[in-house]
Amino acid sequence: MFGFPRSTNCCPRSRRGWLRCKAMSSGRSTDRPHIRTLKEGLVKATKLFGVAVALLLVGAACTPDKGVGAPSSTNPASSATAAASEPITIGLLTPLSPPGDPAAGQLIQRGAELGVVYVNTVMKGVLNGRQVQLAVEDDAGTPATGATGYRRLVTEKKAVAVTGQFHSSVNIAVNEVANEVGVPVISTQGSAADITAKHYPVAFRTHVIDPFRASSWLSWIQQKGYKKIALIAETSDYGIGLVNETKAQAAAGNMNLTFDIEQFDHASTDLTPQLLKAKAFGPDLVINIGVGAPADLMLDQANTIGLYPAVPMLISYDTPTRAQWFQLHPSDGVGVYFIAYFSPKQELSDAGQWLATAYQAKYNEPPIYGALNAFADVIVIAQAIQKAGNTDAKTLITTLEDPAGYKGWAAVPVTFPKDGAGAFYHTWIPPILILQYTQANQNWRDAKLDASFSKK
Repeated sequence: MFGFPRSTNCCPRSRRGWLRCKAMSSGRSTDRPHIRTLKEGLVKATKLFGVAVALLLVGAACTPDKGVGAPSSTNPASSATAAASEPITIGLLTPLSPPGDPAAGQLIQRGAELGVVYVNTVMKGVLNGRQVQLAVEDDAGTPATGATGYRRLVTEKKAVAVTGQFHSSVNIAVNEVANEVGVPVISTQGSAADITAKHYPVAFRTHVIDPFRASSWLSWIQQKGYKKIALIAETSDYGIGLVNETKAQAAAGNMNLTFDIEQFDHASTDLTPQLLKAKAFGPDLVINIGVGAPADLMLDQANTIGLYPAVPMLISYDTPTRAQWFQLHPSDGVGVYFIAYFSPKQELSDAGQWLATAYQAKYNEPPIYGALNAFADVIVIAQAIQKAGNTDAKTLITTLEDPAGYKGWAAVPVTFPKDGAGAFYHTWIPPILILQYTQANQNWRDAKLDASFSKK
């Protein structure tokens, strides 16, 4: 074996390489005193420049690999300091393209991004000033895409927690992967019972659950005196779960209600067959259990066949609160009932007030629930990291369960009870409001409050 001297400018991987490096760095001068012409000077300058570039390229190409177990010239203390100052990544997994509900995803992303701003400015970061950053994945409202997006967030982008989920089917699929990987997920707007009913330690939620949604509208139905109810639902975990929960609670409560159940695929663009069957049933109320485009289609097509507004319609979530509602429904948007989870009359926390001001300034409109909740999810994760003192997943999960809770958008703290029964496990639930538009182009904040329900 040959003994090669160490060099910072070349890689001593062979005798030939060492000799090449030695030749390039010998420093031997060939200058002789004589009178140079301008042309000769330019030629020599060009050659010297070429040698310098070659030395740089050799040094770069021959830098030893820093694989596992490879020696490093980096100071360990410097590495630790650098790691301690790196941003902490929070993952956002939400629908930003069809067949998901991209309008919902956009609102969630807006709120989450402002949550990061709040953490880095108002909270001054976490863990001695470390900044947080957001890594975003589009789940497209598809379970397989969501599961892949979650894996990418936690393995490639090193997210310490993931939030932003909207579609229940996607959320349930993601939780199966999360339960295997161990990085916690906070559902922003997924309501199917199974999201938390399986009691996976990684699964958290800051949204209403189907049992509470069903019990709320059943109470409202009794207040209204309705008897014949048409449930028109998509065949997703959300739609099927709400149909089953509504029927089960009505039977258990001996409510003497009659149901007509019509179901459709989320990708359907013609709901006329289901609506005609519902019309033939002669309902007192139609409950619209579509998400995204199907919810809009159902309203418009029910109006076309004369089912609505002759028969009142309740939309199962807060899509009518979006700014484009009356642009989409200029002639049939008035009179509809809809579920909401936030009222402008509700008291906000100081963080919620900050979000309301910042959102209005940035987007020239007040925030609605999806943005508020995503904002809160991000700052709750940051508070838990700060309280835990590190980003270890198991420690973070235990810390999120702290009964003292965390500051969210509402005046009451966000808590995740580990002793919650069934779907109430690890779930913080906002109130359910039933609102109604009574005028064209009405701001949802001025809509009629027909009923309000809070978790007991």
